[in-house]
Amino acid sequence: MAISFDQPNGSGDGFDYRPMSEINVTPLVDVMLVLLVIFMVTAPLMVQGVPLELPKTSAAKLAQPKRPMVISLGRDGALYIRDERISTAQFSARLAAVHATEGDEIVYVRADRGTLYGDVMSLLSRVGASGYAHVSLLAQPEGASEAAPAR
Repeated sequence: MAISFDQPNGSGDGFDYRPMSEINVTPLVDVMLVLLVIFMVTAPLMVQGVPLELPKTSAAKLAQPKRPMVISLGRDGALYIRDERISTAQFSARLAAVHATEGDEIVYVRADRGTLYGDVMSLLSRVGASGYAHVSLLAQPEGASEAAPAR
């Protein structure tokens, strides 16, 4: 902690009174340390749940979640259902067959940024004709690094 004394300025009154230009951060540090201690004490209490003895059941375990239905359209027009490349002629029939067997309700569509708008709209209409009522378009957030090229 520092203290500042005014120096005589020779004006006759003995001292020159100027506003102090230093910021006193001691109260800020005190408050931050108190908050840190409070969070350190309360954080473990938030993580733990209420101790309960849950009842036993004979119900079957829930099935593992299915892989999401992702359709990708590459810049060169290549179509993919999940990781499997599909020809344009077989795309609608294969997608309808997958929808009938797996019963997915939503399909996620990815398209390369260089793909023409008309090609994406054509793909969306073919997806809708295959029986999917819910379509979600996937995009990469601004500022995110491009880890892998779209297929």
